[in-house]
Amino acid sequence: MKRSLLPRAACVCVAAVLAGCSSPRTNFYTLNADSTLQAAGAPVAVSVVVGPVTVPDLVDRPQLVTRVSGNEVKLNEFARWGEPLKSGVAAVIAADLTRLLGSPRVSVSSQTVAGTDAYRVRVDIVQFESIPGEAVAVDALWTVRVAGRADLLTGRSTVREPVQGADDTALVAAHSRALAAVSRDIAAAIRRTPPG
Repeated sequence: MKRSLLPRAACVCVAAVLAGCSSPRTNFYTLNADSTLQAAGAPVAVSVVVGPVTVPDLVDRPQLVTRVSGNEVKLNEFARWGEPLKSGVAAVIAADLTRLLGSPRVSVSSQTVAGTDAYRVRVDIVQFESIPGEAVAVDALWTVRVAGRADLLTGRSTVREPVQGADDTALVAAHSRALAAVSRDIAAAIRRTPPG
């Protein structure tokens, strides 16, 4: 009895087709502190706690969200944040403030024992827009509460940062630079207001 080679050849062809149809690789991204930032004066010897941080619901998800047109956005299933965006923003602002204030006592609220902070920074990101190959836009409302004082320091930082490349890495780097500009504004407010 002679066995047919057709089923074996069909299996090889199907395996080759399936191998060529594999999904693209998923890339994970994190925001980074700006290593070029420097203190704009003498070190500020106070404790600063960053948090809470809020972000718009549209971008509060694992996927990078990019603007396609005025009414259209794209969720990229293969470009994802390596951590929740709120956590990444808080960590970057804390790291930037460490450099800008020259203080090692800057932390994120989840890492801090309650009651030990002189300054508490809340950041509400109202816009976190990504336009690939063009620019990112960050609009942040921030409040600094100084321990022992009833009044609050408030400000708004609106930043548009060019994207220096066409890929997602360049997009994320532009967001990191935009957050450094927000951090500079917050640091300047803290420097103008001594602890209570």
